[in-house]
Amino acid sequence: MLIGLQIRDVVLIEALDLSIGPGLTALTGETGAGKSIILDALGLATGARGDAGLVRRGAAQAVATAAFAPSPDHPVWDLLEEKGLAYARDEDLVLRRTLSADGRSRAFVNDQATGVGVLKELGEALLEVHGQHETVGLLDARTHRPLLDAYGTLEGQGRIVADAWSAWRAARDRVSALREDVARSAAETEELTFRLSELDRLDPREGEETELAEARAVLGAAEKALADIGSARDTFDGLGGKVASAIRALERARERALTAGAAAEGPAVSRLAEAAEALDRVLVEAAEAEAAIDAAAAAFDFEPDRLEKTEERLFDLRGLARKLNVPVEELSALRVKFAERLRAVESSEESLKAAEAAQAAARSAYLTAAETLTEARRAAGERLAEAVMAELAPLKLEKARFRVAVEPLTEDRAGPAGMDRVAFEISTNPGAPFGDLGAIASGGELARFALALMIFDEVDQGVGGAVADAVGLRLKRLASAAQVLVVTHSPQVAARAEAHWRIAKAGDAERIRTAVEVLSPADREEEIARMLAGAQITDAARAAARALMDA
Repeated sequence: MLIGLQIRDVVLIEALDLSIGPGLTALTGETGAGKSIILDALGLATGARGDAGLVRRGAAQAVATAAFAPSPDHPVWDLLEEKGLAYARDEDLVLRRTLSADGRSRAFVNDQATGVGVLKELGEALLEVHGQHETVGLLDARTHRPLLDAYGTLEGQGRIVADAWSAWRAARDRVSALREDVARSAAETEELTFRLSELDRLDPREGEETELAEARAVLGAAEKALADIGSARDTFDGLGGKVASAIRALERARERALTAGAAAEGPAVSRLAEAAEALDRVLVEAAEAEAAIDAAAAAFDFEPDRLEKTEERLFDLRGLARKLNVPVEELSALRVKFAERLRAVESSEESLKAAEAAQAAARSAYLTAAETLTEARRAAGERLAEAVMAELAPLKLEKARFRVAVEPLTEDRAGPAGMDRVAFEISTNPGAPFGDLGAIASGGELARFALALMIFDEVDQGVGGAVADAVGLRLKRLASAAQVLVVTHSPQVAARAEAHWRIAKAGDAERIRTAVEVLSPADREEEIARMLAGAQITDAARAAARALMDA
């Protein structure tokens, strides 16, 4: 509920603070007094378009503040949560807008700066403002379907249709994607098969590159060690024969020395014997060294082509990795990926058939849900038309006929809201064809249709007498469950109000301003009499005003 409106420097209003109660509040006054300015200020506070012309002449800025007291379960709180704005459900909600003379605008919610768009969303959730000459959603056929669904409480069925539409759209998207896969599967299969055959041939293992690199280093070192051992072994080749020849030569030399008369115990013979013994020991140790070298070579357990095979494997892995533009360590995972992709491509035809079947099922489910919603809309349309027709006679539209047209759409125009075009249509004269409201109805007829449909415009424009009384009665009835503010020139409407404000100009020629007076019961009688009689208020007009108020 709107509980307060504070206006500063808006057109002719310098400063105005209004407290607003429940029920029906009437705003009356002479033409040009500034009644519409109050609605303009309320629109400004709730996110309507701000024009610099709203700023009072000579003022730096206009300010409009609207205070609301929404119920704890009002959807506006969820909207505040969505926008990240602080709030308390047990406190008032205050919307404020400033408009500078240069056209710049700022918006605030509970003194938190926000965008004008957010202010507009909150305003739309809190109230509806229908200015003079506006028909709001009544002439906009796009609003007719949501209005009918709200009247028929079809929101649940609407959600079922929307969910079915989403499922159908997702199924169609999957079919489209699979068809693209099938279209390019031939070339992709050839490429995948070739790449996979290369990977299968190499059969890369995770961590294999590191193992091969380490093995190559060890085998390279072993090969060099064996080469050095072989070189040492070559040194011993023929050494035994040379030592044995040397020993025999020493023996001959010793024998000749003895033949020459040298004493067996003499120094020459003794030294030759010592040399022969030493060479004999060399021969034994050389044989032992040769055996040790052979044993060392055997201990390496080195296969001559193992290093070559290791390097060849490593080079093959790295070469394929470069070709596929991945690290060697990812070859194993890539092989799995290629195999899975190949299986997916090869089974794409089967997947496509399954997806097409799912799409058909989703389409059928959507069409069934949409047809059910169509039937529900037609039934709700008949009830709505009957309810509207019941309101037309008291509004002096007894010759008019109203209907809700629910027309099927083609499948290519289907959507999450179903497969229906909904239009509110009227025929204002007997025998005249039905047509769109805007094309058929006059301004006064539209105002009365708006009231009958609970969509607000300036509902008393172009009417008077019994029709105006019927309009006032319906506004009063509506105000029993909602807060209603109405700018009116009709005494029959004003007489039905719980609260009555008189809008008037005050000041002098140099400084004109708009003032608002909250009328007492006696003042209300005088104002309604003025509305009945015009400039000269008579006792008869006062009596008529009392009769209207008593009624």
